[in-house]
Amino acid sequence: MVALCALWGFNQVAVKAAAADVSTGLQGALRSAIGLVCLMAWAIARGTPCASRDTLASGLVTGALFAAEFAFLYVGLSHTTASRMVVFLYLAPVVTALGLALFVAGERLAPVQWAGVALAFAGVAFAFRGGWSVAVSSTWLGDLFGVIAAVLWGATTVFIRASALSRASATKTLFYQLLVATVTLPIVSFVIGEPGIVRWSPVAVASLFYQGVIVTFASYLTWFWLLTRYLAGRLAVFSFLTPLFGVAFGVLLLGDPLTPSLLLAAAMVAGGILLVNVRGVAMFGTVGARR
Repeated sequence: MVALCALWGFNQVAVKAAAADVSTGLQGALRSAIGLVCLMAWAIARGTPCASRDTLASGLVTGALFAAEFAFLYVGLSHTTASRMVVFLYLAPVVTALGLALFVAGERLAPVQWAGVALAFAGVAFAFRGGWSVAVSSTWLGDLFGVIAAVLWGATTVFIRASALSRASATKTLFYQLLVATVTLPIVSFVIGEPGIVRWSPVAVASLFYQGVIVTFASYLTWFWLLTRYLAGRLAVFSFLTPLFGVAFGVLLLGDPLTPSLLLAAAMVAGGILLVNVRGVAMFGTVGARR
């Protein structure tokens, strides 16, 4: 689980590393397409259906939310650092816990979990404030896109829990998400005027392989395998490590500035995630709980 958190924390760094060669929005499309091909090959090999009539409508809605999240996430990385983006994005587990408590029957937050929600939101507010003082240029637009992506991620998970997809296989739910993202994200990239593929450098190829095969496909399969052997709540507690890994990788590998406000914000978001999972919020049992 610690290894998976490290993989997920590194994802934003991989996107930024290849941004000069392949536009960030298009990277999101290519990542989804690579993951989709791998998932379909896996499903065919196992004889597992990727879609069904009873989940089609819910699947398309989930896919639209997923694609919108990745549009904001990947485009946002053009306007902020990887280490800042991972802090804002990982507000999502807290947003999901809050959404489940508000919209899904039977989901309630204990006082300590409400404290976690407040702590994480305070951390994000603190980090957003620091975006105005980052050297060279302001990161507020990318930071805002990160917050929107986190809300969309949370909305995706809540919708899955409240729809027919709550009874569907992980393969089906992930298939719908990747399918819609593969179709729509190239359009988004074109509409906002991204240059697209500038050159196929070794860094670009390695980054897309990492995003598509390692993260989107292999890490999700590993996550689902873990869920068959361990309690989701116990695994979810480890998720607080992901934003910490993301900040560390961004600083060490990309030279992102490590300001006191960012460090404190990352710690507050991680602490919030830890607190909302004290009682094992069930959100982590659903597909798409990882990015």
